[in-house]
Amino acid sequence: MLHTEFHGHPTDASPLLIVHGLFGSARNWGVISKRLSDTRLVATVDQRNHGDSPRFPTQSYEDMAADLAEVLEPLVAEHGPCHVMGHSMGGKAVMVLALTRPELIKSLIVADISPVAYSHDNTPLIEAMRNIDLEKVERRSDADRQLARDVLDAGVRAFLLQSLVVKEKRWLLNLDVLEAEMPKIVGFPDVSGTFEGPTFFLSGGESTYVERDHRARSKALFPNAKFASIPGTGHWLHAEKPREFEAAMRAWMDSVDAKT
Repeated sequence: MLHTEFHGHPTDASPLLIVHGLFGSARNWGVISKRLSDTRLVATVDQRNHGDSPRFPTQSYEDMAADLAEVLEPLVAEHGPCHVMGHSMGGKAVMVLALTRPELIKSLIVADISPVAYSHDNTPLIEAMRNIDLEKVERRSDADRQLARDVLDAGVRAFLLQSLVVKEKRWLLNLDVLEAEMPKIVGFPDVSGTFEGPTFFLSGGESTYVERDHRARSKALFPNAKFASIPGTGHWLHAEKPREFEAAMRAWMDSVDAKT
């Protein structure tokens, strides 16, 4: 079972499950989770090979979707179908979940990703993390200085270093498996069928991850999809404009809950 953190308490509103992206964790979503938990129960997970969740030899979307279904099944049994939101890799995982286990999902929220294969490769970031001499790291700033040799963007460094346990000199990431499975992570499985439930594609207004020509594929798999973007944000839209992201999430979930 995936490591799961809960915020808030059950209410009349349907629960929300939040699923992070590559190199992330439940902790990355702590602030947004706590804020959204004022009106509903919110669960966040560490995906396989991330954070405090188990290590496995694969990182396929079918496997990630099955992991999430295992988390959702007891929640749904007690509270009914849940809202499910995934960002980036997490967005692809929840899309596969919706296509394979639609009965678990009240609505689907996909943050800045499309159901398509991408050409970019995050292997250089794995190599950069491996290049850090952890024996020379006594505080996070030591690791940041080493990481800066390969990763110029301070924001990306800060994000990656959230998965470094300085005292134990280890990564909360299974770097070997993530590297080996990178083609699956940047790809998207050959799926069939559709998810007929309410679906919200929310993207960063300046992101390069979601393009207009992706919309046909998204609508083919998710015929009831709605699309919106947050201006002035890139791929990490929830970190760049958290209040706007939170507001969009609230408006969407409240609207769906009001109809059922």
